[in-house]
Amino acid sequence: MPGRVRDTVHHPLFARLFTRLSAAAEERGQAEHRRENLAGLSGRVIEVGAGHGLNFKAYPGSVREVLAVEPEGYLRSLAEEAAKQAPVKIRVVDGVADRLPADSDSFDAAVASLVMCSVPDQDAAFAEVGRVLRPGGELRFYEHVVSERARLARMQRALDRLGIWPLVAGGCHASRDTRAAIERSGLEIESCRSFRFRRGLPELITAPKILGVARRGQPRRSGRDEAPRRQSTPAPSSSSEAATISAMQL
Repeated sequence: MPGRVRDTVHHPLFARLFTRLSAAAEERGQAEHRRENLAGLSGRVIEVGAGHGLNFKAYPGSVREVLAVEPEGYLRSLAEEAAKQAPVKIRVVDGVADRLPADSDSFDAAVASLVMCSVPDQDAAFAEVGRVLRPGGELRFYEHVVSERARLARMQRALDRLGIWPLVAGGCHASRDTRAAIERSGLEIESCRSFRFRRGLPELITAPKILGVARRGQPRRSGRDEAPRRQSTPAPSSSSEAATISAMQL
């Protein structure tokens, strides 16, 4: 896989600040975005970067099991407590998006909510998502992205380039084109809506959001899986051959 793989994530100060700030965002509309993102899921689900478990209460009862992957220790401990109150079975584990602790082709769906901004290599992370999804499995994504407005996009890129935003926001990058990264991975986007959402003025930088569904394609059938073609009887080359074939068919 391309890029550098992290084995640990440690942002203790940001993790504690994030848990406090996120409560207000949930009350002002973000919780509804999460419910929309998870609606209709079923089977086995892997959640990449579960944080402190804000998605957990929104999983529908049709989900059989969730493997919630979270690399930051403080957030993971809170997620383990949140999992106990969830309406579905959730197992919280340590792990990173670049190297998910799961077998290939083993999940019906994957969930990424406001996490792909902080992974070191989006291409590697989405390649991992594609690996663990079964053929036909879906990715539900809810992410903040680079703005379509030129002035804000320039500000986002400058903050990322100077290292300011990643420093104050626990490794987050404001200017990522996450939709393009999904498309590069080979996952097929079925739906994607763009909108702006922010809790207050400080979150202007991450106001542009996308929410949608992408799917892993079905494998192509090999020649051996195709129905055998019916072979036609070659035309006889002489009248004697024609008489012989006619006699055999009687």
